[in-house]
Amino acid sequence: MVGAGGILYDGFLSPQVFLNLLVDNAFLCIVAVGMTFVILSGGIDLSVGAVVAFSTVLLAQLVQRHGWHPLVAIALVLALGAGFGALMGVLIRRFRLQPFVVTLAGMFMARGLATLISVDSIDIDHPFMTSVAYLRIPVGGGNTLSVGAVIALLAVAAGALLAATTRFGRTVYAIGGNETAARLMGLPVDAAAIKVYALSGFCAALAGVVYTFYMLSGYSQHAAGLELDAIAAVVIGGTLLSGGSGYVAGTLAGVLVLGVIQTLISFDGELSSWWTRIAIGALLLVFCLLQQLFWRKR
Repeated sequence: MVGAGGILYDGFLSPQVFLNLLVDNAFLCIVAVGMTFVILSGGIDLSVGAVVAFSTVLLAQLVQRHGWHPLVAIALVLALGAGFGALMGVLIRRFRLQPFVVTLAGMFMARGLATLISVDSIDIDHPFMTSVAYLRIPVGGGNTLSVGAVIALLAVAAGALLAATTRFGRTVYAIGGNETAARLMGLPVDAAAIKVYALSGFCAALAGVVYTFYMLSGYSQHAAGLELDAIAAVVIGGTLLSGGSGYVAGTLAGVLVLGVIQTLISFDGELSSWWTRIAIGALLLVFCLLQQLFWRKR
């Protein structure tokens, strides 16, 4: 795919083009890290796109209209995101409700709350926000990354370490592989599952902060459908939808694959942006089929 882009389009293989994949998809990458843990545990979280939108609106409202310092507003937004995710986790684990239904309700609630805060887009011109938004970090050769892209890379690194080297990570894999066996081994299944959704909510709120820097605005319709892109990135990255197998680093690869598809279509200039959705849908089906074939052989 990348090689074809380099042949067809001049400048496609320049380093900055590839760095821009991460710059433009930093918020998706952060959401997908949290989604990876949810899917590894055998769950699903449909609320993340709405939580991103709610985070952007709340952050913009507090900073632009109420004069809060951005760092204080960001801390509140992150805490609310983690709390919202934990609440959904409690409903799922304590009351044995289906994750699909609970997180779907969470999606409607978060999007509705965002609309109640402001129907219109709230532009941000706070000096701290604009300085961070326009800051570029040199990485050599005249190439740069945004602060959001650096945060996304740190989130991937932290997620990979959390999954591979901690008791919590091992418990998440065990729950997704066989929850009954995990309980028999004495693992804290319910507590870990609640933490998974709290982590997903935190990542969605953090992605909302990064999205706010990216757009310098808050809007209730931001990140519409982002939850589906995050799920696609996780699956394309090699994580099984049934849970128990996958890697956070693979999710980063999945995000970059989606970014390459978007960039190829942008470089063409003649194709409708809807071809991006068609290509991602076809690719997702192919990866799901490959996963099924692989596990049947095993």
